[in-house]
Amino acid sequence: MPDSSNSTSTVGVFDKLSLPLDGDSAEQTEVGNYFVANYPPFSFWAPEYKSAVMDVLDGPAANDTNLGVYFHIPFCRKRCHFCYFRVYTDKNASEINDYLEAGIREFEAYAKKPYLAGRKPQFVYFGGGTPSYLSVKQLQSLTDRMKDLFPWDETEEVAFECEPGTLTEKKLEALKEIGVTRLSLGIEAFDDHLLEVNGRAHRSKEAYRALDFAKTLGFDQVNIDLIAGMMDETEDNWKKCVDTAIEQDPDCVTIYQMEIPYNTTIYRDMKESGRISAPVATWPTKRAWVDWAFNRFEEAGYTVSSAYTVVKNPETTKFVYRDSLWEGADLLSAGVASFGHFGGVHYQNQADVDPYNEMVNSGKLPIFRSYATSPEERFVREFVLQLKLGRTSMRYFQDKYGVDVSTHYAAELGKLEDDGYFSKDGDDIVVRRDGMLQIDRLLHGFFLEEHLDARYT
Repeated sequence: MPDSSNSTSTVGVFDKLSLPLDGDSAEQTEVGNYFVANYPPFSFWAPEYKSAVMDVLDGPAANDTNLGVYFHIPFCRKRCHFCYFRVYTDKNASEINDYLEAGIREFEAYAKKPYLAGRKPQFVYFGGGTPSYLSVKQLQSLTDRMKDLFPWDETEEVAFECEPGTLTEKKLEALKEIGVTRLSLGIEAFDDHLLEVNGRAHRSKEAYRALDFAKTLGFDQVNIDLIAGMMDETEDNWKKCVDTAIEQDPDCVTIYQMEIPYNTTIYRDMKESGRISAPVATWPTKRAWVDWAFNRFEEAGYTVSSAYTVVKNPETTKFVYRDSLWEGADLLSAGVASFGHFGGVHYQNQADVDPYNEMVNSGKLPIFRSYATSPEERFVREFVLQLKLGRTSMRYFQDKYGVDVSTHYAAELGKLEDDGYFSKDGDDIVVRRDGMLQIDRLLHGFFLEEHLDARYT
């Protein structure tokens, strides 16, 4: 686990690190997506590389590599002001059914490929958008047909994202019967004013109701998502939000720091007004708030398990999809705008629903762009992603890639140790608390030189 000895004290933390939203500071939240979700950066993926995906799919199966299955459900009741994902709020039931049919056809096409034929997923993930926007009938039909193509009988985890206002007791019962093991509730905040100002569809009453229902059904894990630094957030309501989350007693909590990517409502408003800094908390403020939250959760018996997560019981609360992907598992990713990878080749699907449906219905895989990674790029990808866990073994990379991390990154690791962000514990590299709070900013120092200019794309 991360070394918390360098953690900022909870006493006076906001006085020490908070800055006014309109202050003259290089730490203002400006437009851009700093979160490192993959590597190399998406701007290097291109349509001309699509043949690399087909070369892998037409080759022999990878029997020594775990397989994950992801399906993107891009429908929502309302688009949040900070959302940058591919979502639709104007589709009727017929259009949604057409999309789900196309998704099944995509899965059918993949099931026939030699690389995937007969393989069973280690994990299944439903993301969005809002997967819980679907009706019980739609969910049951979709998952039954997915299981026929890629059976779930050996699946270790089925993760499902939810918007609290779309959940009923009947729908939660259906999710449990379907086989969902990890239920993730996008609560973000428990304050109704914050939810309204930031464009969330649900209100706190719906969040409490969904949590109460979920607790009675015995899901293996119930997760709460929170966002630090939303528009109009203050120190007081952040503290209340964290304390409320603890009172709800979830198995795990995921905390994100508010970003303002380019394709968001907030960005459009900033552009129209000529404002450079976003109307959200500064980076030092957000780091301080997350640090305070981590300490508060630890006082309540939780364990910090990554730069974004706390868990009540680290022995039983696992993140199979995360850990497997960060160790190079294959990901069959279906649906509009979704991205996955096979045998070290990244790919992303068509970004709009009409061309996606058209390609699938014409018998083609709806891949828009791709990128074939080199062994060095795969090493970098796993290294930077695993650093988010707060601790990673250098022996792992020596055994898998033949790379001595301490020598390969001697200068960068030395600098981060001198700055108090990293330390070493035997064979492990440890990210200290101050490093965890800003890990995505620090990871760029390990990128290959040709990828540095595109780090925020």
